Amino acid sequence: MKKFLSILFLINFTLWSCGPHTPKKEFKINGLAQGTYYAITYYDKEEQDLQPSIDSFFKAFDYSASNYLNQSIISRFNRNDTDVVADNNFTAVFNKAMEVSVKTNGAFDITVMPLINAWGFGFTDPMKLDSAKIDSILPLIDYRNVQLINGKLVKKNPDIMIDFNAIAQGYSADLIGQILESKGIQDYLIDVGGEVLAKGTKAKKELWRVGIEQPAADADAARTLNSVVKLENKALATSGNYRKYIIKDGKRYSHTIDPKTGFPVEHTALSVSVLADDCMTADAYATAFMVMGVEKTKAFLDQHPELEAYIIYSDKNDELKTWGSKGLLAIIENEAPATK
Repeated sequence: MKKFLSILFLINFTLWSCGPHTPKKEFKINGLAQGTYYAITYYDKEEQDLQPSIDSFFKAFDYSASNYLNQSIISRFNRNDTDVVADNNFTAVFNKAMEVSVKTNGAFDITVMPLINAWGFGFTDPMKLDSAKIDSILPLIDYRNVQLINGKLVKKNPDIMIDFNAIAQGYSADLIGQILESKGIQDYLIDVGGEVLAKGTKAKKELWRVGIEQPAADADAARTLNSVVKLENKALATSGNYRKYIIKDGKRYSHTIDPKTGFPVEHTALSVSVLADDCMTADAYATAFMVMGVEKTKAFLDQHPELEAYIIYSDKNDELKTWGSKGLLAIIENEAPATK
């Protein structure tokens, strides 16, 4: 369920601090990683250029979590390579994935990879699918059928494959935050493919401002904002089903696959933005809530006040509507009319 294109726009202005102490200079670095982009803004009076460190980090991180790197740990596990052992990054992502899977009763499930490939959203050509073919794949899809034991991925069936795309980008943002803070940097905004982590403030103590995209009719439509979120020491991740899809026999299918049915979701939610303390958590729940849909997400949030969410959905008249939890609505400004 990888989000190849950003769902979020960063709303940023080049400012200089004006306090009595040595001013912090604004730095912007960006590049390509994990099949998407990254963009980082930070303030640093030491004027450190961290581009080389960040690029090196992504190369190392992909070695753990990228299905598109043939010799990565996850790719070798998927090929049942008995010589591979999980590293710290793989272990952290796997453990968080299992936690979210349990809490969402399998709406989030990293074993969905065979279905992602079958539908043509992964790293293989799409299959010719019907209900019988989907039924033959479904026994492979169950997070309870994989375990990490002493650094080894143990599967109940060797054909099981796992996918970190719906969680790894968020974790990479968290790790970059740790890198920045190890360098004494406390004010930064990190965006990895639309998964955003904000700490501290901009110059003049202004909060970071991040935009949520208005759902578009098709993948190539112009990007416009639905709303702007003011972030302070929080992460925001968005999952949507309107930019990445396939068309089979004249029907449009979302890239968000329901692990229980084996089919792309068809409910009314178009995008879900999740606010959490860390970006890995926000990333995973954004995907889970897209699978769960509007009403189940609302019920889940009632039981989990540590999370906030903002949902853009279509009503029975095919008009766009929005719903937000109290905490997230409190930090939203400039909400656009949700019309289609």
